[in-house]
Amino acid sequence: MRVSSASAAGSAHKPNEDFLAVSPRVALVLDGLTSPPELGSGCIHGTPWFVGQLGTQLLREATCRPEVPLIDCVAEAITRVADLHRDTCDLTHLGTPSCSIAMVREGTHTVDHLSIFDSVILLDGPGGLKVLSDLRVNGYAQQEHKETTQHQIGTSEHQQAVSRLVAAQRPYRNVPTGYWVAAANPAAAHNAVTGSVPRSEVTRAAILSDGASCLVEDYELTDWAGLLDLLETQGPDEVISRVRQAEATDPSGERWPRYKASDDSTAVFCLLDGRGTRRPVVRRRGA
Repeated sequence: MRVSSASAAGSAHKPNEDFLAVSPRVALVLDGLTSPPELGSGCIHGTPWFVGQLGTQLLREATCRPEVPLIDCVAEAITRVADLHRDTCDLTHLGTPSCSIAMVREGTHTVDHLSIFDSVILLDGPGGLKVLSDLRVNGYAQQEHKETTQHQIGTSEHQQAVSRLVAAQRPYRNVPTGYWVAAANPAAAHNAVTGSVPRSEVTRAAILSDGASCLVEDYELTDWAGLLDLLETQGPDEVISRVRQAEATDPSGERWPRYKASDDSTAVFCLLDGRGTRRPVVRRRGA
């Protein structure tokens, strides 16, 4: 794969809780779930530490063991990171650090994909455009979500509404009847959205945290095909730039109600068919 990527924090005052990593055949994006301070997390390390540890372990597993299904790679990575802090942190806390996972792995005959929570994977080529995500969370705490849209970003009312939303969602997190995130329970891997697409049907792919996919999903400033074209022709930095431009025109969330004025934004773009990597043919005189 030929890969380009970019990631930017949503605020200069907070660390980026997204994480991206790539190897020659694997690309992944993790998007940490922000925990309102008043709700606690039971962890002394924090979300940026967690996503960095999990992303590193996951890239290692998926790259070094290409014959192992992505589900098992994710389960092993989650277990290893949990082992790193189970003696110092309360991993049973409902707010223990967690994140989404979206990843693709190019094999000889297939392109495998895995999603946990709301980051987006795009696969495009002769097989058509596929949009892959895990939106099971949308089935919970709908009234609390609606309440967040009724207040301007930056007000105490909005912050309190977001905290109530997170508190209402947490009891449904990582339980059989709820939705799943990558945290301390490897069972999340076995509840991921997964699949494989024939290698011949994919020529380009993208992985987006919701801080980048919002250009389509929330702001509706392009469609998925247009976003892929933008990634290919102008690069991931341009996608993030356009997200920031949109956010700057609506800082209080009146046009586009949302949880934050500006979210961490990450985009990874992959070319799988070798476009742009061919060396020019040098014709010698007399040939």
